[in-house]
Amino acid sequence: MSALVAVTLTGPAFVDALQRAWDDGDAVLPVDPRLPAPARAALLEEMAPAWVVDAHGRSGRQGARPVQEGDAAVVPTSGSTGRPKGVVHTHASLLASARAVSRALDVDPVTDRWLCCLPLAHVAGLAVVVRALTHGVPLEVHDRFDAAAVTDAARRGATLTSLVPTALARIDPTAFRAIVVGGAAPPAVVPANCRISYGLTETASAVVFDGHPLPGVQLRVVQGEVQVRGEMLLRCYRDGTDPRTADGWLPTDDAGELGDDGTLVVHGRRGDVIVTGGEKVWPEPVERILSTLGAVAEVAVVGRPDPEWGRAVTAIVVPTDPSAPPRLDELRGAVKDRLPAWCAPRRLELVDSLPRTALGKVRRGELVDG
Repeated sequence: MSALVAVTLTGPAFVDALQRAWDDGDAVLPVDPRLPAPARAALLEEMAPAWVVDAHGRSGRQGARPVQEGDAAVVPTSGSTGRPKGVVHTHASLLASARAVSRALDVDPVTDRWLCCLPLAHVAGLAVVVRALTHGVPLEVHDRFDAAAVTDAARRGATLTSLVPTALARIDPTAFRAIVVGGAAPPAVVPANCRISYGLTETASAVVFDGHPLPGVQLRVVQGEVQVRGEMLLRCYRDGTDPRTADGWLPTDDAGELGDDGTLVVHGRRGDVIVTGGEKVWPEPVERILSTLGAVAEVAVVGRPDPEWGRAVTAIVVPTDPSAPPRLDELRGAVKDRLPAWCAPRRLELVDSLPRTALGKVRRGELVDG
């Protein structure tokens, strides 16, 4: 019977452990070594692996639950409650994802080389490894993102990588043939060799590049919700539940729309919409505009309780220069130049930093009150 092996490693050691587990017919649970001990213990309790591989070696666990034959990975993700879920991917779903991305990027095993500098406990980092292993592309894996190390890897022959926008801003993107950008809102100006991706842990990483579905991916929007279908979808969650519809569509809980030419525009999580004065405001388009302002280093837009408007559009800003922060009227003017007036923030809050995930996404739930 196939077992689940938790791997609490990073860099090349993770890849070696992954390959050993797959050679044994087992599935891998990637665990971020940076997790505090209580969070790691809670994750292992929830996912119930049979084995744990870490810097000290391999140890067994009691109360393990097996996986099905053909399962390749159980990738942790947090649901709306923050409780860890495990997304079960098969070798077939990971292969389908790797093939779709590789076709879209026209990857050549002879001339290309993948660099992975994303956390391997997240699907975006794991997917880079799988793409390289699947197609026999040379692979370099870093323990973490370091701008100098990434630049050096490109100098030594790395041609492909995947980055979050904050990391992209710290390197010269022209050093690579192609860069997959995801994990957070894209930069205001996208370099020509970058592909803005959309995907979920449940889709084994990217299913859309620059608004267009990858080969083998189907998209539809049902009552404002983006739905995805394709061979790269998960088999189920670790608890056995299957989020797909009877005919194989995955509801993403992301709001969006399809243009006449089939281009997908994602507005954000459906729960993030701000209803102010009876009008709906999506935070991400407002954030994209505000992030172009020189006085704004980082920004998140949320709704605050307001007796007149219901929710007041609020810009939470990390100023570029704390001694000369942006003014609310500047923010409002920039937004009203490009969006309806009700999208302009009515409040401004200045902070030192924004809470983010390992992949750079703002933890919006930590900013919202009321």
